[in-house]
Amino acid sequence: MAYSLLAAVAAVSLLAASPAVAGMYRWVDGNGRVHYGDTLPPTYQQSGAAEMSKQGNIIKRTQSEAERRAQAEREAEQKRIQDEQQKQAQLDRALTQTYTTEAEIDLARDRALENYKLMIRGAEIRAGAVDANLADLRTRIANVQKAGRKVGPGLQEQLDQAVRESEELKRTIQKNQNAMVQVREKYEADKLRFRELTGK
Repeated sequence: MAYSLLAAVAAVSLLAASPAVAGMYRWVDGNGRVHYGDTLPPTYQQSGAAEMSKQGNIIKRTQSEAERRAQAEREAEQKRIQDEQQKQAQLDRALTQTYTTEAEIDLARDRALENYKLMIRGAEIRAGAVDANLADLRTRIANVQKAGRKVGPGLQEQLDQAVRESEELKRTIQKNQNAMVQVREKYEADKLRFRELTGK
């Protein structure tokens, strides 16, 4: 049995005066109107409602689907924050256990950079040889064409292969240069965090 808002006020008063009367339910329909009743309609059992005591106090509340989603999102965000805090704590312990001074961090950085420098230097040396070979192949092809002859497939394949190798070496050099930038940034961040943790 449903009551209008005005009738509900009287009903709550009667409930407070009659201990034998069971509790009530309060719910809001799709138009925003508030309803009261001694039973909760099935269509509102999962959409958010409140069970009230004989005195008119809310004793139990059912979450709506939107409220359940919002709560799940809050809990997921809290877990994400906790996970990040735990991960940061592990990184901090590793940092302070690995280094005792900033100079040690600089030394580790320089060692890491040295590996990339060696790879870049090796690629540059190889690139110089490939570029010289490319220049020679292009000259030979130009002479063949100038003589009015057709460039043979073997010579053309050598040129194509040299071009591919030259491009690959350039990518290798650029990749290692980018890695060096990331290494410097990583160790600089480690130094800043080390200062925060140790006060040194």
